Amino acid sequence: MRSAVWALLSLIPLGFAAAALTLARFQRWYVRRTNGTAYFGLTSEGRRAFAAEVRRRGRRATWIAERIARLHNPKPPVGVELLGITAPPQCTPKDFARAVHYEAEEGDVFVVTQMKCGTTWMQQIVYEIAMRGQGDLGDDAGRHIYAVSPWIEASWAVSMNDAPRLGDQGLRLIKTHMPTKLLPIGEKGRYIYVTRHPVACFASCADFVGMLLGPLAPSRKVLLDWFCSERMWWGPWPDHVEGWWQAAQSHPNVLFVHFEEMRANLPATVDRVAAHIGVRLSPEVREAVVRKSEFEYMKSHEERFAMAPPSPFGVTGEFMPSGRTDRHADVMLPERARIIAFCRERLRGASYPVARFYPDLMP
Repeated sequence: MRSAVWALLSLIPLGFAAAALTLARFQRWYVRRTNGTAYFGLTSEGRRAFAAEVRRRGRRATWIAERIARLHNPKPPVGVELLGITAPPQCTPKDFARAVHYEAEEGDVFVVTQMKCGTTWMQQIVYEIAMRGQGDLGDDAGRHIYAVSPWIEASWAVSMNDAPRLGDQGLRLIKTHMPTKLLPIGEKGRYIYVTRHPVACFASCADFVGMLLGPLAPSRKVLLDWFCSERMWWGPWPDHVEGWWQAAQSHPNVLFVHFEEMRANLPATVDRVAAHIGVRLSPEVREAVVRKSEFEYMKSHEERFAMAPPSPFGVTGEFMPSGRTDRHADVMLPERARIIAFCRERLRGASYPVARFYPDLMP
């Protein structure tokens, strides 16, 4: 939502002071109500009440957005340049400095992805493993995944200092999209990297940006140009994957997982992750972890996994709109060809075994 408001402010012509003031006021109110756990720490009823208030307060912002969209071609998703990469506006220099200089502590478990590659799903898997299948994100306990899992380079979610230690091993579940060139890999931490086919990643990114920006969402062509460029948040998909693949080969505390493998055999993924973070699961606990990590379970409790606070443009809280491995079908053939050609070129000479996982990306 912050991305949408800043995009609007940048498009308002000089002289339209009232519109700019309206949006600035809404922005200040929204940031105050969504920072940290101000939103994610609410009960289910509280989050629903906030969504209704956003819709009410945001009517004017939506009206302005719809009219500006008629006058301007929407730009690529707003980003900020930080330490050589582009990041979304909810990331700040202070947030990035914290991530870049953070020294992993005993019990830290990082879930790492390029965006829209299975982040929330893996967070839930780790959470349930840590809690031995008894994890509860209901109103009487954790309430929301972002109330128990900090996002180290952004201010949405519980802070690192306030994040609860989970289970009898005191694990701290940390989300990040940082590339390896910026995130230190500490010996005491455990890192789980998840990727998915870049065409599916693009399809999911397009859905997410559309939900966030509403009428200001860029066209598919603009989004495609953004995805296949250095302006892509946290760096291009092939660079991100190659960096973390290399890290997994040289650091035994980095586990590399593919979304497609998770979908094909979730119990095997649970076993790999549990072994990696040093948690032994009895057959009964393993069954509970798998059940609570299945797509159907998470979909039926999706308000506990929303990736962003609600927006007046209609963000509904969906964390995984389909959970499908065949998102390719939602991408037109020319778009697919452009993404594959881009990734092929960027992966030329890379160590990532693309022929093993995604043979259509072979250079």
